[in-house]
Amino acid sequence: MTGAIVSAMMLLFVISVPIAISIGLASMIGLFGFTSLPPIVIPQQVFIALDKFPLAAIPFFILAGNLMEVGGLSRRLVDFARSFVGQIQGGLAATCVITCMLFSAISGSSVATTFAVGVVLIPAMRNLGYPFGFVAALMATSAELGVIIPPSIPMILYGVATQTSIPQLFLAGIVPGLLIAGALLVTSVIWCRVKGWGKCDGEGSLPRLTAARRAIWALLMPVLIMGGIYGGVTTPTEASVIAVFYAMVVGLLLHREMSLADLVRAFRKSVITSAVIMFIIGTASLMGYLLNREGVPDAAALWLTSTFEGPVSLMLAINAMLFVIGMFIETGASIIVLAPILQDAAARVGIAPVHFGTVMVVNLALGMITPPLGVNLFAAAQIAGCSVTQMLRPLMVFVSVIVLCLLVIAFVPAVSMTLPALIGR
Repeated sequence: MTGAIVSAMMLLFVISVPIAISIGLASMIGLFGFTSLPPIVIPQQVFIALDKFPLAAIPFFILAGNLMEVGGLSRRLVDFARSFVGQIQGGLAATCVITCMLFSAISGSSVATTFAVGVVLIPAMRNLGYPFGFVAALMATSAELGVIIPPSIPMILYGVATQTSIPQLFLAGIVPGLLIAGALLVTSVIWCRVKGWGKCDGEGSLPRLTAARRAIWALLMPVLIMGGIYGGVTTPTEASVIAVFYAMVVGLLLHREMSLADLVRAFRKSVITSAVIMFIIGTASLMGYLLNREGVPDAAALWLTSTFEGPVSLMLAINAMLFVIGMFIETGASIIVLAPILQDAAARVGIAPVHFGTVMVVNLALGMITPPLGVNLFAAAQIAGCSVTQMLRPLMVFVSVIVLCLLVIAFVPAVSMTLPALIGR
């Protein structure tokens, strides 16, 4: 049955059937072709998968990010970051990385980060002479921080799939996110200086105090979210609801830049995005149920630990596998199906669940900036008005930088585990 499910799923992927439908159809082939289970199992398993309180955080964080975009908060974050680094050569490139890092602390989504920050920064960088390919590749890559720096939607999915503490996972993502942001920032600034780009980036930037005052409400938002979670006042799900309410109040009453039409557009966009994610979770969970019924997780974990006996070799093998999988399968689906299997194998050689979860999320996030799936690539290309082909050369450099950071995160556990050990509860 397992071979039939996987073969059917890959065939459907090849002929460009949407991911959630591919997983669902492949699961139905396994259910009806190789088991005697009744059809009622399908809605039962989908309902069981979605009937989890932590998953409610996903649509709310997506909505909060979209409300920030239409409410003017994302533009103020750009102005704030630019006021500090815009004066250096390549300052707009640095602004792109820093703004994505700040926006990531609110949205939890890389695609939302790409659109919210890209619509402001990509035209600004193009007007100052930055090449199409570099601008779009940097935007897509920097937006990857949206799924690493908390609150992270993939980390919520990992926590639900493996029964791992979501607050601990959030803490574990902070330092890796800062590491990747720092590496991208240094790389982009050096690149700009070598190529001679961005010599006039400081023109039109606001004074720092003015920019900080304008961005104060946006800057307080991640403090409110993460402070509530780690202060023991709210759960991640409750914090996501607070984030939505906060973004609405700021956009409607304080900044007064959000109209009723903007509000409707943000809600519609959030509903569509959330529905897609939930559809994937439901169908992937059905597949996970069938594979678990066949004993695939235990067999796979046993094979991995017997073939790769030490934590170093196992981690290398899993990272190589995830890198390839991330190119073809959506991050959420990969986590729901693979996380329980791979975490079991990692636990058998002494790799902590929180550490492994961080490595898995960072690795699969690369799939968002690598063809052919690469959702961030297509979003950034759409905003910049260029082709993905134009992005490939600079993209190879940025992907190489993140891979090096991934190796540090994977083989130096202190990078992800120090904060959970100090602050975790």
